[in-house]
Amino acid sequence: MHEITVQMTVNGRPHTVRTAGRTTLADLLRDQLDLTGLHLGCEQGVCGACTVTVDGLPTRACLTLAGSCEGSEVVTVEGLGGPDADRLRDAFSRNGALQCGFCTPGMLLSAHHLVCARQPLTREEIGVAMSGNLCRCTGYNGVVSAVGEAVESGIAAEDAAAATPHRDDTAATRGADTAAAHRYTHEE
Repeated sequence: MHEITVQMTVNGRPHTVRTAGRTTLADLLRDQLDLTGLHLGCEQGVCGACTVTVDGLPTRACLTLAGSCEGSEVVTVEGLGGPDADRLRDAFSRNGALQCGFCTPGMLLSAHHLVCARQPLTREEIGVAMSGNLCRCTGYNGVVSAVGEAVESGIAAEDAAAATPHRDDTAATRGADTAAAHRYTHEE
């Protein structure tokens, strides 16, 4: 059996792993790095349950050889964080886009890519973009609604941040710190 050494960053942490040359990224992540949020369904790249991001792009981990990810940045559902991930989780919960949860990690990673793109999408465009992720429980109306809500929320948050003028709060902070220090010294 031919072994290789693969160096990659997974969920922000560097890893060097020795594995068989034929090992898939899914098997490396699950079996060697114990990242079991990634699920294996069809193992043929059809169901999307194994979706992770590799260098920012949604990727089927069951079809990707681990060796091809040398030097790559990989994110699994365990490493999905930040405001956009929070928007997605909240929207999935509010819109009934969760049932058994088997497809959810892959759905979240595919949807996260859409939210981060900050492009308005129609329901049809979301449906096409999410068509590589199969779910037997939810229907898809909840998933499409949740992704649309998270995309709109991300765009609105970015627009609000751009519209807010930058303030220099240094003087105000210094004044508050001075007042607090003054109160402290006079209360003794």
